[in-house]
Amino acid sequence: MANLPPASEGAIAAALAAFPELDHPEARPLAGGLINQTFAVEAGGERYILQRLSPIFAPAIHWNIAAVSERLRARGERSPRLLESAQGRPWVDLGEAGIWRVMTRIPGVTFDTLVGDRAAQARSAGALVARFHGALRDLDHAFQALRQGVHDTPAHLARLRQALAEGAGHRLFGEVEALAGRIFAAVEGLPPAGEVPSWVVHGDLKISNILFDEADPREARCLIDLDTVGRMPLWMELGDAWRSWCNPGGEDQSEARFDLEVFAASVEGYLGDLGAPLSDAERRSLVHGVEWIAVELSARFAADAIFESYFGWDRARFPAAGEHNLLRARGQFALFEAALTTRGERAALLLGGR
Repeated sequence: MANLPPASEGAIAAALAAFPELDHPEARPLAGGLINQTFAVEAGGERYILQRLSPIFAPAIHWNIAAVSERLRARGERSPRLLESAQGRPWVDLGEAGIWRVMTRIPGVTFDTLVGDRAAQARSAGALVARFHGALRDLDHAFQALRQGVHDTPAHLARLRQALAEGAGHRLFGEVEALAGRIFAAVEGLPPAGEVPSWVVHGDLKISNILFDEADPREARCLIDLDTVGRMPLWMELGDAWRSWCNPGGEDQSEARFDLEVFAASVEGYLGDLGAPLSDAERRSLVHGVEWIAVELSARFAADAIFESYFGWDRARFPAAGEHNLLRARGQFALFEAALTTRGERAALLLGGR
């Protein structure tokens, strides 16, 4: 659930009233979001999404979302449209009641993991992401209020060292310390990504941020949850995608398998629809992207197991946040190890036939 207290009926009504385009709107809660509070809205025969923004995001991110979604639609891609509020911005500030936004709702269905014909879904998702990247390649926009240090591996490793230095008395210290030793050793053995250009990217390509066709769930329709759009190298963007798409067990398991068939299908879809050549350096960086992201996330979750600071944990399965984060850390390290066993095959797919 979102890391926000439930919104009052008065706040929801005030938020809806702030968007003149909505004609007699009615809202109902939508479950599933970990960060923002989300409501389905029907108004004037149209469907929308109302969201209360988490305070981890600044309102200025909406200028980023608007620029990206407008460009995507101009290039023939589906993307939700932000509505303008009575304040003349693509959000409304209700003071203590929070920051709210409304966007058009695109029909479709989301999944936490690939289902059914997983390879077909991955191929379509890869092609969709390629069109997203291609449409935004020359976007002239000064991105605002970006998250800092999202894939700053040295910073995450430093935080893990801090957790070990400060957490000797923690109930999970011994288990975290043992895992941390393996994480530090793994990082020492990874090739550096090298100097490669940044692209305009989605920033959080977990599978649940891809909207699939409800009638034919093999077809990826559009990317949703654009709060994280910005610029970064493709190995970060796609490495994060592959650690989600290619792990059929998901993030909340201590063991993992890397699905090479899904990886191959996604690469086929991506490279087939990108429409712009990647340099040899970019392709080489993609080989190791999922390895870097998986071990980085393992370090992040291991530190969170000591600090117990991560906002979303399953109270039904775990006694505290630390236990859930330790499981996540082990799962991501298991994924890293599984990915290593496929490095040769992945390299052949990414580097062959250029």
